[in-house]
Amino acid sequence: MSSSELIHQTIADHTVTVAKFEEACSEVIDQMGAKVVECLKQGGKVCFFGNGGSAADAQHFAAEFVVRFVSNRKGLPSIAFTTDTSIITACANDFGYEAIYARQIEALCDDKDIVVGITTSGSSGNVIRGLGFAKDHGITTFAFTGEGGGKCTEVADLTLAVPSSITARVQECHLIAGHLICDIAEKAFVDQPSQSV
Repeated sequence: MSSSELIHQTIADHTVTVAKFEEACSEVIDQMGAKVVECLKQGGKVCFFGNGGSAADAQHFAAEFVVRFVSNRKGLPSIAFTTDTSIITACANDFGYEAIYARQIEALCDDKDIVVGITTSGSSGNVIRGLGFAKDHGITTFAFTGEGGGKCTEVADLTLAVPSSITARVQECHLIAGHLICDIAEKAFVDQPSQSV
């Protein structure tokens, strides 16, 4: 396959997947957006976590809440549990890698918050453990996953399961979903200007 054929095929596959994603996931994105707005208006925060590319997505989404997505408005409280290497490595060393997100949820979250576990397979052990811990402690849980949802469906209050088994396509749709949720939240606070900038 030539590079031009690869490009055409990839974009075509992306387009087909996004169309399926819109049909399958629009309602759950709307539900997640509404819950995020309610959470933030009640003084809660939105916390994101995942591994690899999903860890990068967690940082990306948290940054857009705290700084901005499109509009200038007050900062919205959000944390990515993927960024503090001292916490992550200490917890992995002392308690095991599967505990790295549950431990941070225990320390930093309460029942006003929302935690969002991102895993394309739906079966990452540390993400499932984090979501399970949160749910057991009355914290609202969202999962961003791929086709079928994996084990996350058992512990998440809401699961966004992208209808694809191709990791890249799933991640592309996670980005769309995260942006949409940021946009929904931002529009609810756009009349509250920042006092810091």
